[in-house]
Amino acid sequence: MIQNAGVISGDILASTSLDEVDRLKVFKNTQKLLKEISEKYNAYCRITQGDYIECATPHSEKALEIALILKSFIKAIPISDNPRYQKDNRVKAYKTYGIRIAIGYGELLQINPQQKIIDGEAVYLSGRFLKDLSTHDKERMTIKTTLNFVSNNNFFNDNINALLSLVEVIINRATSKQCDVLFRKLFGQNESEIAHWTKVSQPAVNRHSTSVGWNAIEQAVQFYEKLILQDKLNNHGWTSQPL
Repeated sequence: MIQNAGVISGDILASTSLDEVDRLKVFKNTQKLLKEISEKYNAYCRITQGDYIECATPHSEKALEIALILKSFIKAIPISDNPRYQKDNRVKAYKTYGIRIAIGYGELLQINPQQKIIDGEAVYLSGRFLKDLSTHDKERMTIKTTLNFVSNNNFFNDNINALLSLVEVIINRATSKQCDVLFRKLFGQNESEIAHWTKVSQPAVNRHSTSVGWNAIEQAVQFYEKLILQDKLNNHGWTSQPL
């Protein structure tokens, strides 16, 4: 049993409204990313039903970093200029938000990649939260929030979700190019490396980094990590003491 684990559950928004080529592109690229996340963060990640994602990691202090990697990566995946998309509000929601995510923080009884099992409180918390917000099979989409933290501690919930609401606004307004730079910086690439892989100039990378609010996002990720590590070090469980 892992006492303070993190589970990132994600629901890619309106992916079924994309055409077959774009839907397959999103699926294949996301599968590749999940493999890289699994290796980097010692996590078990999977995608089911074509658009539902779960990543479980004992390194719960990295959960926000993983969540933002997922969100920025999916927003950065280029899709076609299908004329139908211009009038499809569900596709517009996909382009704006990409994915709805809930971070569950709590106990995990079992992570078993071989048997494809994730079991425990953390996965139930994040999964139930997303289920309540599900937009599957609904004609009209109402997007209230796409980045959430769920635990059994209201102090953590209130304070972390206040932070996430600000981060969410920044990323939802970002362009696909800005999200591509953000994803790569979160994954540890420096601006010179990003310029090489994206085939743009380093000053252009720096402009995208500034425009997407990298400094604020980086501070939010560091604060979250510090807060969770403090809690994991507390032998008595939850703490509401200031850092």
